[in-house]
Parts: sequence; C-alpha cells; structure tokens
Amino acid sequence: MIGFRISAISISLCAFVLAACGSEQPDEAVEESIDPGAPVTIYSGGVIYTGLKDMPTVEAVAVSEGVVSATGTREIVIEAANGPVTEIDLAGAAMYPGFTDSHAHFLGIGMRELTLNLEGTDSVAALIERIEKVVSEAEPGAVIYGRGWIETGWPEDRMPNREDLDAVAPENPVILTRADGHAMVVNSAALKAAGIDADTADPDGGRIERDADGRATGILIDRAQGLAGALLDAPDAEKKREAYAKGSDVYAAYGWTGMHNMSVDPANVAMMEEMSASGDVDIRVYNSIEASGLESMAGNGGRASNNGRIITRAVKLYLDGALGSRGALLTEPYSDQPETSGLSLMEKDDAMDLFNRAIEAGVQINTHAIGDEANKRLLDWYEEVFAANQDAGDLRWRIEHAQILHPEDIVRFAQLGVIASMQPSHAIGDLFFAPDRLGPNRLDGAYAWRSIIDAGGIIAAGSDAPVERGDPLIEFYAAVVRRGLDGTQTEDWRPGEAVTREEALKMFTAWPAYASFQENLLGTIEPGKRADFTVFSKDIMTVAEEEILTAKPMMTVVDGEIVFRAE
Repeated sequence: MIGFRISAISISLCAFVLAACGSEQPDEAVEESIDPGAPVTIYSGGVIYTGLKDMPTVEAVAVSEGVVSATGTREIVIEAANGPVTEIDLAGAAMYPGFTDSHAHFLGIGMRELTLNLEGTDSVAALIERIEKVVSEAEPGAVIYGRGWIETGWPEDRMPNREDLDAVAPENPVILTRADGHAMVVNSAALKAAGIDADTADPDGGRIERDADGRATGILIDRAQGLAGALLDAPDAEKKREAYAKGSDVYAAYGWTGMHNMSVDPANVAMMEEMSASGDVDIRVYNSIEASGLESMAGNGGRASNNGRIITRAVKLYLDGALGSRGALLTEPYSDQPETSGLSLMEKDDAMDLFNRAIEAGVQINTHAIGDEANKRLLDWYEEVFAANQDAGDLRWRIEHAQILHPEDIVRFAQLGVIASMQPSHAIGDLFFAPDRLGPNRLDGAYAWRSIIDAGGIIAAGSDAPVERGDPLIEFYAAVVRRGLDGTQTEDWRPGEAVTREEALKMFTAWPAYASFQENLLGTIEPGKRADFTVFSKDIMTVAEEEILTAKPMMTVVDGEIVFRAE
C-alpha cells in the first residue's frame, strides 16, 4: 500500500504573502489560516510524482484554498477531506510538482508572438524570402523588425549580411535580432539611419563586424546593437500588457507554472503585479531586474504582489556575450576566429560596487557568464565579496548560463554556494557549432551538468526563451538525453554530462524553488506547500527517451487554480 501524508485542514500554514509595495522582506512569512470547511479538490487517476525521496509517488493529492492538504492513497485522501469534494481524474496522465523555467524573458516571450518570429528559418535564402514578403506589405520607409534567426546548420555556413537584406529591402530599414539576443543583422538603410559607417568606433562591450575594406557587414555584436536598436520604437504600455498576457498564456499552455524573469525593466514590475491581481497573468514570476533598479530595493530586499505570485528581489548583470556570436569571453582565442577572445561587458571595479550595494540591500545577484574566462572572473569576484561580507547571510547568488567552464572551476560552485542557472537546450543547439568555436580541449567543461551536480552543486534549469522555444519537454529531454532533437550525438557532446531523470526533475522544480528562496512553498508536492502542478500526457520519468518529446501538456495548476487544460 502507498503511504500517505495528511495536513489537517485547520492547521495554520506559512504562506508567502507580502505587501504589494515591498514593505516586507520577500522571505518573511505570515500566517494564513485554512478554513476547516473549505472545498477540497482531489487529483487522482494517474501517477503523481512528489519530488520527495521517501515517498516519490502517490495515488492522490488533495488541495484546499490553494494549498496541498493531503497526499497518499485515494481512499485516505478522500477520508481526510472535511469540506465538499471535487475530484479531477488525470485519466492516465502523469502529474509533477510545478515546472519552473529558471531563466526566461517574459516580455520577449510575449513580443515574439506579436512581431515577426524568425524561428525555424533554415537558410539565408529562406530568411531573405521571408523579409521580401514583409517588405512588400510594409509602408515605404517603415522599420522592419524580427527576431529568432540562428545560422548554425544553415547550408550557406555563415551569418546573413547587409547585402543579403539590401537585395530585397533597399529603402526600408531592416533590423533582425539573432535568437540569442547578442547579435543582429541590419541592412544598409538601417546602418545609414543609425549613422554607422566605416569611421564609427566599436562601443565598449560591442563590436561592429567589418569586411576586408573596413565596411560594416551589417552584423552588430552585443552593445553595438544599441546603435541600430535606437531606430526601434519601445513598446508602449498597451503593447506590454498584451505581450505579458500572451506570454503567460503561452507558458501555462506549455506546462510551466512559473518563470524566473530576467533583465526586467523596473518600470514594468508594477504592471505585472496589477495583471497578476486581475488574472491576466496566471503564472508565477520571480523578477531579476536591471541594475538601474537596485536602489529601488535598497533597505527592503525586494517586493511581492499581494497574491505572492510576482516576486522581485534580484538584479541581473552581464559579464560577457554569447558563444554563437563569439561574444562569450574566453581565456584563449576562438579556435575558428583567433583574432578575438570575446567581449567583456563589465569590469571588476564596477562589479564590486554593485555587489556590495546588493548585499547592503539584501538583494540576490544573478550574473550572465558564458565563456570560461567570464565564469572564472565571476567566481573570483563572488569569492572576494563573500569573504569580505561573511555575516551577509544566505545570499544564493547565481551564475546565469555557466556554459563553458575551466574544469578546475566546476567544484567552486558548491564550495562558494553559487547556483548554476543553466539551460539544457543551449547544449543540444550549441554543440553543433561549439567544437568549432572552442576546439577539442575546452569541451570538457562545456555544459557540465553532471560534473556540477557530482561536485555538490545545484542547477536551476530553464530555457532562456525567447532565445530558445521555451518548451519544458525539450529542456527535460536535453538534460537527460543530451542529443539533438534529431538524435544527433558525437563524442564532442560529452554524453557523460547528461543527468538522471530524478535530477532533471529537481532542476525544474525543487532547485528553482531554492534558487528563488521559495523552497518552503514550492518545488515538491507535500502538505503545506502551494498547489502548483504540471501534468503531461506521458510519464516522462519512465517512457523511452525518444518518447519524451511526444508527451503533451495536459494541465497546469497554480495555487490550486487550473490555468491551462488541454481539450
């Protein structure tokens, strides 16, 4: 017989309820009493994974007022219910603790659905064909913007350039951002409008790619994108609301109950809180804002919405760029472009000033680092600031991406208590080109999930959408199979760095909860925790590897509320 756990409905539970304006620390709990006669919803009819070692699966889960009140056999869970009961039959589907995307860009996910989406474009020729169609329907001189192209695997074996775009868009400025957000291609009209010519200097932390004659090719790397990005109108409040609502719907339909939202404009936080209160944003959002918002959190350590679903208590920083566009900072030059070792987007003095201010404010730091040199520097800087602030408490600072590591730096994550925030789909995409960028000697520390976990570290896993699709099934597959979606895998992919399914489940449930200071509320299915569940049509813990990608999201539950249900 399956065991059971019961939390009497009358028990007082700690709930993550905070003042909307940030007057309390985000990890300060208040008491919330559960009505003994409150309605009870019972889920059963499929395997239910709790995420707990001593009771990994149960037959049934009871929920009352958004909280798990009992788990165990169906009979014992029904017997424990004091209020009116509603039963939900899983019909053979499998239920898990709510999946959380630990690194995503909420506004970008919504805007992807509202603008020209270049995902899936499979060649320069196909890209130009799509742009030609858009130009034919555009007003003369109107700026055309799209995002999502990525040249790896294209038959032309190169990035697009200004001449490609000029052939179909001689008058309209065209700006197309690469999927990773760290590069864009623009046409001659955009270069002219932005004032970029042969005499334009590279900005700090950016690079204007040039041909042999010194002319801009149309490729702008990292901060050089800002030169052309100024041509784009920022979305107004109405468009942002539309994007957030769309992004929430898309993510709930994928099976995500929450996301850690990166690089957030502080001005957008109140909007997300309002939309959550009105029900226009259903999922949980843990915000990591731009550095410009650090002062706004000084003295209070962050803020949360009244319903506890929108939490803001972290700052996102950038140390380098991306591997695909050769902006990731490497210790040695790129193997396929030895004239560069990447870009540094932050210097130590500036970083240490931000770090110390964050510690004073009680704010978490989450820093983007992809290249091996960037990760080494960041670990060194974190170690220095931790040593100087040994009474600072439980910091849980993170490195976002942590893609390429010196093997000797892997153990430092656990030693320093630094959380690796990694995106499994990056590996199964990047490993088609990473051997060319890095050469064989730097692949041992690339996307080293197994090694980080074996060294005692934890990984908060995500997708980096809209850089990637944002599908939790793709991310889970990538983590446990470490193959391309077409099954590709070579020795360069270091197959031994794959993780077990149990570890992958933690990477998307328990460890994201810990990485956002919410482990007492989220991450497992057990009495007293919030009722956040993800339901897939197949048991991804046991099906054959190739079947993981054929599973479908069936239901997404947040605080006991069904926010998505498949037809």
